[in-house]
Amino acid sequence: MIKRAIASTVGRYAKTYPAVTMLGPRQAGKTTLARMMFPSHSYANLEDRETRDLAENDVKAFFSLYPPPVIIDEVQTVPDILSQVQVRIDENRKAYGQFILTGSHQSALSSAIAKSLAGRTAIADVMPLSFCELSAKDRKLSADLLMIRGFMPEIVAEGKPPDEFYRFYYRTYVERDISDFVNMRNKSRFEKFMVLLAGRVGQLLNISSLASEVGVSSTTLEEWLSVLESSYVCFRLRPYFANISKRMVKTPKLYFYETGLVCHLLGIKTAEHLMRDPLRGNIFENMVVSERLKQIANAGKEPDLYFLRTAKGFEIDLLEKGDDGRTSVSEIKSAMSYHHSLLENLKEYIEKWSEDARATLVYDGKGISSSDGIQCQNFRDWNRI
Repeated sequence: MIKRAIASTVGRYAKTYPAVTMLGPRQAGKTTLARMMFPSHSYANLEDRETRDLAENDVKAFFSLYPPPVIIDEVQTVPDILSQVQVRIDENRKAYGQFILTGSHQSALSSAIAKSLAGRTAIADVMPLSFCELSAKDRKLSADLLMIRGFMPEIVAEGKPPDEFYRFYYRTYVERDISDFVNMRNKSRFEKFMVLLAGRVGQLLNISSLASEVGVSSTTLEEWLSVLESSYVCFRLRPYFANISKRMVKTPKLYFYETGLVCHLLGIKTAEHLMRDPLRGNIFENMVVSERLKQIANAGKEPDLYFLRTAKGFEIDLLEKGDDGRTSVSEIKSAMSYHHSLLENLKEYIEKWSEDARATLVYDGKGISSSDGIQCQNFRDWNRI
């Protein structure tokens, strides 16, 4: 059993809120974590048709069969049940941790939670495994193997072939979630869209250009992308342009939560193939940015992440506002050897924008401190929490 870093956050929430809602990608380990942490809770899986029918048509019988304290899995399939959860919470607001809810689609739950469980539930984002959750043996794997394998618990714990796992993952979850929430008339165009999207990780997202290549409207692509984001398949990183907006690029960059899925979509199956692929640096950047999201989620905090790019091409890969008001900036490079040229953008940022910024080079080499005070850290050891 893999010890999850978010467990302490979930445990803290369960001691102070009547309900805890665990959101995150499918197969990221939400159910396993919930059942491990709350073994005495009854358990209802709303993916099961009979259980779902009972929750939809006879809620009293449902809660008679699955009385609180209870884990209700994939609650987005019956969002109306949250109003009944609210009724039972309000009968005893001090009964903390009585309802553990899991879900894998944000938009299907957000309005229902806002309507019924505002102030009654904490929300924990359960992501794929972070580097700190890997075994010592797994942490020694090459960057290329880590990017191809990804960080899904089932692959790491059971050693399933990544390409096979992500092929089934795509068919059973990604395509299904899209078809559940939008009218996907042309499956082949959606598949082309996914491949093109994977080929743009770490790059500015141009919806109009994508729409032209796929052969559908920009509105349709925005709809597809919205569902992918809500289903924790990919996310957009916002540009930072406060106070200097005229000089800054305002288009977001695109990343996937799982580099293993990116490699599968691009047909990259071996470390040797990835080492030669022109997108290797982008996929490495994707791995590091998603790792930072995991660190923040595991600590129970809200992400405040950006990238910075000027119209002249100057760029900082990751910019973050700290609790103390200081800015942290990071450059992400897949290089295995240190060279002073890797620090050029960080030095320019400190000189032109913020002299007191915390600056870090995140790469595949040894951890050192430069003569300029910039920290150089191996991506496996980088952690600000």
